[in-house]
Amino acid sequence: MHDVEGIRKDFPILSRQVNGKPLVYLDNAATSQKPRQVIDALVQYYETYNANTRRGLHTLAEEATSAFECAREKVAKFIGAPDPSCIIFTRNTTESINIIAYSWGQSHISQGDVILLSQLEHHANLVPWQRLAKQTGAELRWIKLTSDGMLDMQSLKDGLAAGRVKLVAISHASNVLGTIIPVTEVAKLAHEHGALIAIDGAQSAPHFPVNVTEIDADFYSISAHKMLGPTGVGALYGKLELLDSMEPFLTGGSMIGKVTFESSTWAETPAKFEAGTPSIADAIAWGAAIDYLNELGMDWVNAHEREITAYALEKLSAINGVRLYGPMNAQQRVGVIAFTIDGIHPHDIAQILDEDGVAVRAGHHCCAPLMSILGVSATARASFYIYNRLDEVDTLVEAIRRAKKVFRIEH
Repeated sequence: MHDVEGIRKDFPILSRQVNGKPLVYLDNAATSQKPRQVIDALVQYYETYNANTRRGLHTLAEEATSAFECAREKVAKFIGAPDPSCIIFTRNTTESINIIAYSWGQSHISQGDVILLSQLEHHANLVPWQRLAKQTGAELRWIKLTSDGMLDMQSLKDGLAAGRVKLVAISHASNVLGTIIPVTEVAKLAHEHGALIAIDGAQSAPHFPVNVTEIDADFYSISAHKMLGPTGVGALYGKLELLDSMEPFLTGGSMIGKVTFESSTWAETPAKFEAGTPSIADAIAWGAAIDYLNELGMDWVNAHEREITAYALEKLSAINGVRLYGPMNAQQRVGVIAFTIDGIHPHDIAQILDEDGVAVRAGHHCCAPLMSILGVSATARASFYIYNRLDEVDTLVEAIRRAKKVFRIEH
C-alpha cells in the first residue's frame, strides 16, 4: 500500500491553485501530470550529457546513446516485449498506428480485404484505416457494442466469420466508456481466422499490467505522456518478423544501411523506422516515468484507480439528471467516466467545474462516431490516476451540484 499524499508531493503542479481553489486534476485520459523524477531526468540530460545518439564517438554521445537505448529496454520490459528491438520510438500512439497503416498496410491490404474495427475507436485508430481502405479498395467492418458499452463478442465472431479479414484494429480500453476489451480473446479469434491484431494501448498500459507476449499482439501502440512521461514520444511494439518485413515509414538519416548516388539500403529494426534525430531527452525521461510506475507496482496502480472509479460511479449515479456512459462495474473499466447532465451542455459543465478548480475534459473526445451511437454530441469526462484521492471525487460532485444550481436545473 502506498501513501497517496506522499505520491502527490512528487508532482509539483498539484500544489497550485486554479481560480483560487486547489487544483483537482481529473483530465488524466488526455495527459497525465509529471513527477519531479521525470522533470529531473529531462533537466539532467540537457545539463550534463546533451548530444545526438548513434552518430558520435565522444563521451557525451555515448552517454546519450546508452541512456536512450536503456529507455527502449525499459519500455520493452514494461509491456512484456520479448526483445528491445521490437520497440520503435515514435512521437505518440497516433504516429505508431499510422506506421502500421502505411508500412504494413500498404503492402498487405488490397482490394476486397477487410479491416475489422470496433465502434468505440477514437479517431487515431479510425482515420488511418479509413484512408488505407480508400487507397487500397479495402472494406471497413464494425464490431458492435452491447447496451452497457461492452464489446459484443458475437458481433466480433460474425465479423470474422464473414471472411476476408486481414486485420483487427482495436483499443485495449475506451477513452470514453472506460471499457476494457478482452484483447487476448480477440487476438486468439483473429489469429484463428488468419488475421493480425493491432492494439491501441494508449488508455491501458498506463493503468494496469500489460504483457504483449501473453496477449499475442501483433502490434501494440502506446504514448509516454499518458503514463507520467513527456509529450512527443511514444512507441510501437511489433513482432520482430513483422517489423523486419515492413518498409520504413520515413527515410533519411540514421535509418540507412548503405547509401550510394543511385540507391540505399535500410538499417536493421528498429533503427530503420527511426529516421532523423529522435526525441532523445523525452525517451530517456519516459524511462524515469516507467521506473516510477514500477516502483509503485502496476497492480497497485490498477487497484487504486478501481477504488476511485467505483466510488465515483456510486456518487455520480446518485445525482439526479446525471447520465453515465459505459459499464457500471469498476472491474470492467479503467478510471474514465464520461457523463452528461440533463439541460447543461458539456462545455458549460467543464467551464463551471473549472471555476471550482476541477479540470475535466468536454467534447467528443476524438470519438465522433461513438458519440452518434450514444445519441449525444459531446460529454464531460472525468479521468483518474495515481495521485487522485476520494475527496477529489467529492469536490467533483459538489461542483456538479453547483453547476445545476447555476443553470437552475431542478429534478
